[in-house]
This record gives sequence, structure tokens and C-alpha cells, in this order.
Amino acid sequence: MAVDTRFYASLGALTLESAAALTGAEPVGDPNTLITGIAAADKAKPGELAFLEGEGAGLTSLSPDLSVLLVSEAIRRRVADGVVLLIVKQPRHAHNVIARTLFKPRHQLAQARVAISPDAKIHPGAELGAGVVVGAGAAIGEGTVICPNAVIGPGVQIGRNGFIGAGASIHCALLGDHVTLLAGARIGEAGFGVTPGPSGLEDAPHFGRVILQDHVTIGANTCIDRGVFADTIVGERTKIDNLCQIAHNVVLGRSVIMAAFGGISGSVRIGDGSMLGGQVGIADHVNVGAGVSLAGAAGVLRDVPDGETWGGTPAKPIRQWMREVAWLAKQTSPKKRD
Repeated sequence: MAVDTRFYASLGALTLESAAALTGAEPVGDPNTLITGIAAADKAKPGELAFLEGEGAGLTSLSPDLSVLLVSEAIRRRVADGVVLLIVKQPRHAHNVIARTLFKPRHQLAQARVAISPDAKIHPGAELGAGVVVGAGAAIGEGTVICPNAVIGPGVQIGRNGFIGAGASIHCALLGDHVTLLAGARIGEAGFGVTPGPSGLEDAPHFGRVILQDHVTIGANTCIDRGVFADTIVGERTKIDNLCQIAHNVVLGRSVIMAAFGGISGSVRIGDGSMLGGQVGIADHVNVGAGVSLAGAAGVLRDVPDGETWGGTPAKPIRQWMREVAWLAKQTSPKKRD
């Protein structure tokens, strides 16, 4: 999907030639090819830049509309002829450099010295507490209550009859109706994307959004990161407890329950009606089916089929885990050693 300019200010376009000069890459193709945006390689539209990493063994499909692709020399030979390329040793680093030249999050731009932007749209029936900050282009619906010292970033959309707790912050996000955020929730910060660069580790920029659908509840001091290119999505009537972490590009289905201290890594998918006990941790890119139950403190490292109950670390079907726990207890009991 294209970068949402409600949340990210465009800083101008680059030609293939200027992008190559900026990153030290070798250009292959028309030097006047224009780069106006960024995207994932399989979803890029005309004018958009993408990258591929690694050796290309699991090469992803490329969008036919892709304008420019950043690749290493190792992957170059695997890309079909006719694709405009920038060849560089560290494609992700070069992509970060170009992305930061093209866009900047609006909440990181110089801020006006007013708490509530004149460009914000606030329904007369909304209630704002003392110290609330509302950025340019934000919208707040009828009946929504914003408690003291909350920060509503530029472009953020909040539906009707919501509740935003004291000190919460929302950036790069779209909230439906009847959404509740308790005190100190952090919605739409950049995720933990760390990439190697020529001078060491770097933070990868994020240009996605967070979408909280109708009747979602987010607990106090819970953090939900925005996506890298796509969106982090929390489905209707999902309820998330206090002190949870949901990473970039996660998609939670409808009516998911997540108890306190849980952590979900990037690009996880969780189906409708699943229940996660306290302290559950899920590794990146795992798919958890619909109607799944995960016991407290489960560590999920692989996909979980629909309707199953798992526990333990690494997590496995609950009966298998309980048998193993019982066997281990028996092997280590004092009576057995005697």
C-alpha cells in the first residue's frame, strides 16, 4: 500500500541517478526514472521503490508495477531483465536512506506552539481534558472523551464514543467507534526494526499505520507499533490487557483476548476468538488459528491450527505438554532417586 500522507509528509521525489548518488549504489536502467514512494516488493505501485535482501534463495514475487528495486549483487542475477535496479552491498540500509529522504512522520516535524491545531476537526460533542494535544488534520468524533495530557498526533482519526485515557499517545493510527485506550497506552510508535548499516546497527524507519476497529479495548501502558509498509490491525471487539506489546505488522482477528504481560513479535497473525493467557510470547511470522487457547507463559515458536489449546515453552498441544511435565516431575522426585 502507498504511504499514507495524512501521517507522513512527502519531502519530494528522487531520480534513479540521484538515489544512486545518495546511496553509492550502481544504477541499472533509465537514470531519469522517478522514485516517489516506497513499498514492499510484491505490492509496489508505479513510482515506488522496494528492496530484496539475502542471497535470493526465497525470492519473493515482484509487483509488475514496481519502478525501482534495491538488490545486492548476489540477487541481481535472479531478477528478470527489464527491472530498473539499484545494486548495493546493503539494500535495506540503502532503502532506509532513500525512505528518510522521501518521507518524514508528521509528528516528527516542527510542532506548532498551540495545543490544539486549528486544522483539527473536533466534534462539538467530544470532550477534551486539560493539557490535551491534537495535531493538524486529526479528527475526533462525537461523544469521544480525551483525558488530560493525551497526545493525538497529526492525521489521527478517532471515531464516536471513544475513550482515551490520561497520558495516552496516538500516532499514525485510525480508530473506529467505541474504542477504549486506558492511561499511558502507546499507539503507532515505530517498531523494533533493527538493520545493519556501514557504521553499525540502525533503526529501520516505519511507514505503516495502526488500525483499531470498533469496540477494541487497549489496556494501560500497552504498546502497539505501526507497520513497516503495511498496517498493524486489531479486529473488532478484541480486548488487550495492561502492559502488553504488539509489534509491527501484526494482525489480530475479531474478539481476541490477550492477558497482561503478553508479547507478540512482528508479522504474527492471530485468528478470530483466540485467547492468550498472561505472559504469552509469540515468535515473529507465526500464524495462530481461530479459536485457539494459549496457556499462561506459553512460548509459541510455530503455527497453531484452528481450535487447539497449547501450553509450555516451546508451546505444544496441551495434553502432550502436561504429559511431559508429569513425566519430568516423576523423574526428578526424591522417591524415584531413592
